[in-house]
Amino acid sequence: MSSLSRTRAEFEAAWHSFIRRRTAVFFTFFFPVILIVIFGALVTTDPTGGGLFTEPSEYYLAGYLAVVVLFTPISRVGSTVARHREGNRFEKLATTPLRRTEWLLAHTLVNAVLVGIASAILIAVLWALTDATFTLSPLLVPFVLIGSAVFCGIGAILGRVADSQDGVIAAANTIALPMLFLAETFVPPDLLPGWMGPVIDLLPLTYFSRGVREVTVAGGPWTTDLAILSGLALAFFLTGAYALPETD
Repeated sequence: MSSLSRTRAEFEAAWHSFIRRRTAVFFTFFFPVILIVIFGALVTTDPTGGGLFTEPSEYYLAGYLAVVVLFTPISRVGSTVARHREGNRFEKLATTPLRRTEWLLAHTLVNAVLVGIASAILIAVLWALTDATFTLSPLLVPFVLIGSAVFCGIGAILGRVADSQDGVIAAANTIALPMLFLAETFVPPDLLPGWMGPVIDLLPLTYFSRGVREVTVAGGPWTTDLAILSGLALAFFLTGAYALPETD
């Protein structure tokens, strides 16, 4: 059985496992709609002409996509790793030809598909319910897929170091929530203290939001952001695969 066959088999198993959990399916794809409705109302409500959420609607497309790219992979992969550890699944997998890199690649591909579908729903809802004007660039695809891979790797690391599924969720929220608002998503950098500039540049999500904004709104250079995001994806994927336990 080749590496491709093993990865495909694990992908199909992980996909069917997700499809069987109807609540997870519902909230994975309905969450973008809730997000647009809530933040869309905030963006279009600007009685004073200042403060947060006063940029044009299209400015926040990168932020909306960042929510899906960040939270879906980091929580799903982290919880899956923790659940496998609690059920001694990795000990059983160690008796099969499936390698840790193949296991994580399969789950990364599943999450990339889910994030891609959720992102498409989000863009459609944003287009239908707001006055946002942006370019639907094909470059969105690599940014979404590679961004998902970054946080799948981080999720695998959290699943390894946390002691339970609840611990994974707590750790994921502790990392993701500050990153969501600091990584040039919903809050423009000029509204943040100047000393936070170096911190912003250290956040993986920053290069996703910058790149997405360049290809959809600003029309500026995006290659550096995509290159850095790709390097981070490779680094976190390899670290996450190495962190996966062979036995429990």
